[in-house]
Amino acid sequence: MAESGARKPVTFLLVGGFLGAGKTTTLVEVAKRIAASGQRVGLITNDQADDLVDTGIAKLQGVPVSEIAGGCFCCKFDALVASSEEILNAIDPDVLLAEPVGSCTDISATVIQPLKKFYGEWCRVTPYSVLVDPERVTSTLTGPLAGTDIGYLFRKQLEEADVIVLNKIDKLDDEARGRLYGALKAAFPGTPVYGFSALTGEGVDTWWRELKEQGTPGGRILEVDYDTYADAEAALGWLNATVALTATEGFDGDALAAELLEDVRRQFVARDAEVGHVKLLLTTAAGTVRGNLVSTAGPADMLGSLGAPATEATLTFNARVTVAPEELSSLVCEAIGRVAGRYGAEADIQRLASFRPGRPRPTHRFAEVV
Repeated sequence: MAESGARKPVTFLLVGGFLGAGKTTTLVEVAKRIAASGQRVGLITNDQADDLVDTGIAKLQGVPVSEIAGGCFCCKFDALVASSEEILNAIDPDVLLAEPVGSCTDISATVIQPLKKFYGEWCRVTPYSVLVDPERVTSTLTGPLAGTDIGYLFRKQLEEADVIVLNKIDKLDDEARGRLYGALKAAFPGTPVYGFSALTGEGVDTWWRELKEQGTPGGRILEVDYDTYADAEAALGWLNATVALTATEGFDGDALAAELLEDVRRQFVARDAEVGHVKLLLTTAAGTVRGNLVSTAGPADMLGSLGAPATEATLTFNARVTVAPEELSSLVCEAIGRVAGRYGAEADIQRLASFRPGRPRPTHRFAEVV
């Protein structure tokens, strides 16, 4: 990293939250607003493996992006610094945006405090926002997941937040919004709670404008049981895949993408599996379509359209589900081949990683706020 004081101050915004909370959609929306104001902005994505749907989405929006794979920011802190340096040298940004892996917690002690301590003269970290999906509030705080390792991880993510944000409020009526706001404020007293829709933009400006007034960044250091934390991450099978789809005649990629997510959803229901998230991005020369599944309760959310039949397409597919990695790999690969065949397409799986994350081993862990 450059010598202390050699760089202009850069606003560093970390946005956390459980899998499927909408972190990438939020940061892309913020990036567009920052760019429209005349400032330069970069994004750092993070995952346990390569081939992220999130990275592809950011690139399609024209946001300069760097991807850190192989572990969370806490365990890949030096890679986070190196990626920041890469973007700083490339575009001299005013703002850096970053999203840690959705199954990570203890970000304040392992990421925010080291940034403030070692790079605080140029890196102006904002208060840490943690996003939450409406469906997870009840199911994970007081519902069937409340007493599980995953429920423990979810609660720890919210406990360390400087700011809690209820995302996807466009899906809620006034009564549901009030009920969920109330539940979050009761469970985490003293933590500001905002609401917005990263998809429609409602409430984003208010949160972004007021964020810097919310006190000390990383204002809480948690006590975290790393055995339970590791067990929570390991409860999920992780899969990242990149697939080439080809056909002699054009196929309906929009319908194929939606049917693929519905196919795997039904299989997860049959296995009584919990979905962290399932995401796909289907790209052709004509356009893109993406889909997102955060539970087995209903159909996936689909966004965008290819605009025309395709003979060639690239499919990026990510899944985090309580299914063993070997079974998850078989299930997803068979579903891709089966659904593609219904549309007259052949599926060539070019890259595939399926695994359980290893135990978190942070590069740094601060015991106190700096």
